[in-house]
Amino acid sequence: MDRMLVVVFDKESKAYEGKEALLALDDDGRISVYACVVISKNADGSTEVEQAVDSGPLGTLVGTSLGSFIGLLGGPAGLAIGAVAGLLAGGTADLDNARIGDDFVADVTKELRPNRFAVVAEVKEDKTAPVDTTMEALGGTVFRRALSEVRHISHDEDTAALRADLAQLKAEFSKVHADRKAKIQGKINQLEAKIQARIEKARERRKAAEAQAKAKAEVVKAKAAALETKADETYI
Repeated sequence: MDRMLVVVFDKESKAYEGKEALLALDDDGRISVYACVVISKNADGSTEVEQAVDSGPLGTLVGTSLGSFIGLLGGPAGLAIGAVAGLLAGGTADLDNARIGDDFVADVTKELRPNRFAVVAEVKEDKTAPVDTTMEALGGTVFRRALSEVRHISHDEDTAALRADLAQLKAEFSKVHADRKAKIQGKINQLEAKIQARIEKARERRKAAEAQAKAKAEVVKAKAAALETKADETYI
């Protein structure tokens, strides 16, 4: 199951140990780590990515569930500019993109207080015990949430509402006096621009979701092949 995984630590050094332990579980084939970063919560409440890590098969975190989730953890203070400012540049702190509920964000934020650190990762795991026992031994507090399916329901509903407003304005346009036509035409142009922007945003989300799904599938396939090769070598 694909999950958002967060492990909160009191010390920065322990967070990095946690990250290395998580990647070791990946190497052993016990979980699959799609992307993994260490973050901190600053005194002003902003979230900062601590290390310029390889974000794994997902490449940049822009547009990914992990990138959006990290942005959400910053709350009103947002994301601090750190060593890896470009890692999330252009990303949006959006629950739809993050594919988790706001209650999960609240639970993690409550634990990830200022001057604490966390390993945040998008993973695939079939059992929770390997991560839990490993991270608890390091003093980490584990949070996880299954990622929801990529949905565009709210987007579709909002776009439908805009189209209804547009249709009404166009109907009014033909009936109003000439001195009102310019004003209504301006509103029509604004709505058409908003609708087009939403359509383009939905297209970009679908493309990003498809690219991420393909990358994840390749990771799982490569891991299965590596484990099979390792098993064959064991019996030689």
